[in-house]
Amino acid sequence: GPSRLAYRLNRLWLTPLYRRLVGVGLPLLLVAAIAGLWLSDETRRANLTGGVAALVDNIQSREAFMVRTMEIEGASPAVDKALRAMLPVTLPASSFDIELRDLREAVERLDAIEKVEFRIRPGGILSAVVVERKPAILWRHARGLDLLDAQGHRVASVTSRDVRRDLPLIAGEGAARHTAEALALIDAAGPILPRLRGLVRVGERRWDLVLDRGQRIMLPTERPLPALRQALAMDARDGLLARDVTVVDLRDPSRPVLRMGLTAQNTLRRAAGLPEIDAEGNLIDPEEGGAKPAVTASAGRRDG
Repeated sequence: GPSRLAYRLNRLWLTPLYRRLVGVGLPLLLVAAIAGLWLSDETRRANLTGGVAALVDNIQSREAFMVRTMEIEGASPAVDKALRAMLPVTLPASSFDIELRDLREAVERLDAIEKVEFRIRPGGILSAVVVERKPAILWRHARGLDLLDAQGHRVASVTSRDVRRDLPLIAGEGAARHTAEALALIDAAGPILPRLRGLVRVGERRWDLVLDRGQRIMLPTERPLPALRQALAMDARDGLLARDVTVVDLRDPSRPVLRMGLTAQNTLRRAAGLPEIDAEGNLIDPEEGGAKPAVTASAGRRDG
C-alpha cells in the first residue's frame, strides 16, 4: 500500500491553497527571477527605459491627444492676454502636458478672476470659461487706489479717481474689509446720494459720510445704517443738511450733536450780544477790526 508520506503529500495536494501556490506562485517566482536576472544588466535597463519612454511619447503625441488652440469666454482683453501667457506649454501640445487643475488654481489666484473652468473639447480646443470680478467700489488708501468687488476683494489698481468716476469711493485703512457695509450705507443714502463724495473709515472701526460743501455725517461703530436713516429723517423733516451745519455727529444716536458753520455761529453770537469769531476761532474786535485769540465752545465731540 502507499506509504504514509505519499498519503500526506496526496492530501496536501488536494488543499486549494497549496494547489494555488504551486500552480501560480512557483511560475510567478520563476518569471520574477528571470526578469531580475535580465534587468541586472545596466544596458538592458537603459534600453527598456528608453523603449517605454518612446512608446509613451508616441501615444501622447497622437493627433487625438493634441491641443492646438485655446478659446477663452467671458474675459476682458487684459485677462485674455494674461491667461494665454500662463499656459504652461506652447500650442500645439499634448493634452497630457497640460494639468488643468494646476492651471485653474494658478489662474484663480489672479485678482481680477473670481472663477475659471478649463476643459479640452473635441477638435483639440482648450476651452476656458472665465467669471471676472466686477468692480463695485473704489478704495483710496496710503498705498494708492484700488478697485474692489462687492465682497471687498481687490480687482485691480488704478492711477486716478477719474478712471472710474461711476463707482462710489471709500477711504481709510481697513475700509476694504467692510465693503459690504459701505455699499449698504451708499444704497441707503438715496436722497443725498448726488451730494455724497465718499465714505471715510475712521480708526478702522466706524464710518463718516463726506458730502459736498464740507459737510460730514459721523456714524457710530455699531448699527451705522439706522443712524444714517435717522440723519436722513432729520434732513427730510427740518432741512438739516441745507443749513449751515458742518457736522452731524451721530456716534451716539441717542444724543445727536450738530457742529455749525462759521456763519451760523456768528449769527447766534450776534443775537446773544457776543463778538463774532473768525475761521480760526479768534474773537473779532469790531472797533479795531482785528482779531485776538479766544477759546470758543465746540459744538461737537472730538472724533474717535
